[in-house]
Amino acid sequence: MDKDIRAVEAALEKYIPSGDHEEQILLDSVRYSLRLPGKRVRPCLTLAFSRLCGGTDEAAMPFACAVEMVHTYSLIHDDMPCMDDDDFRRGKPANHKVYGEDIALLAGDALQSMAYDAMLCDDTLALVGGDRAARAACVLAKKSGVLGMVGGQTIDLSIEHRSVGIDTVRSMEEKKTANLIEAACMMGCIAAGGTDEQIAAAERYAHSIGLAFQIVDDILDVTSTAEELGKPIGSDAGNEKNTFMSLWGLERCREAVDKLTNEAIEALGAFDGDTTQLADFAKKLANRRK
Repeated sequence: MDKDIRAVEAALEKYIPSGDHEEQILLDSVRYSLRLPGKRVRPCLTLAFSRLCGGTDEAAMPFACAVEMVHTYSLIHDDMPCMDDDDFRRGKPANHKVYGEDIALLAGDALQSMAYDAMLCDDTLALVGGDRAARAACVLAKKSGVLGMVGGQTIDLSIEHRSVGIDTVRSMEEKKTANLIEAACMMGCIAAGGTDEQIAAAERYAHSIGLAFQIVDDILDVTSTAEELGKPIGSDAGNEKNTFMSLWGLERCREAVDKLTNEAIEALGAFDGDTTQLADFAKKLANRRK
């Protein structure tokens, strides 16, 4: 996975315009957030599912970069004062603390446009063809849009400072967190020419690890330290947020993570290739400490 992370980070650099530009501060802001050290979960999953369906890393890489760009834009916006109002991201000052709210907002906007440029540019079309590129881009648009990630953030804002049930929290996190991971896995299959059955199985796998990932996040916000996470802890309780932890407690959250991890591993049965690494990855996410 370390090799994949290095490959993704090198590819991301190539999508940022180089040289002197009047918009240089915007490019610096984009580059700052893309370079922050992260787990790169989503692009690594895109590459993994592409390989599982017989695809090449070269063909899958534009889609891996695109999902990381969209994820990065969402983090920039989430950290802003009008959203979660966090000063740090991945152990470094948040983008708006370095470049100001105005440039941070534009950096997020730019990253979203860059993602679709990466997926639909001539080089990508030459690698995967127009049909696959368009289908993958449509998946990312839907999973990150008004009924996906952005919709989940809207639900999050709408339920602040009021109590809601677990169904609302689950729906919010499915959209806000799981949907983008689903897009990452599905795009890997699509880029490689995977079957509809494989694409659906990738979506199920991603849905399960995505929800598990968020539940673990909620757990760590209570049980971890700022040094381990690289961001403030206790912010959920401080902001009176509805979370899996606030509604279920630690024991039930742990049980849910185990169940979701098993469901993710079962979904991999739809693939003929070696799924050991993806199964191990699901287990690793469930047991992470940061």
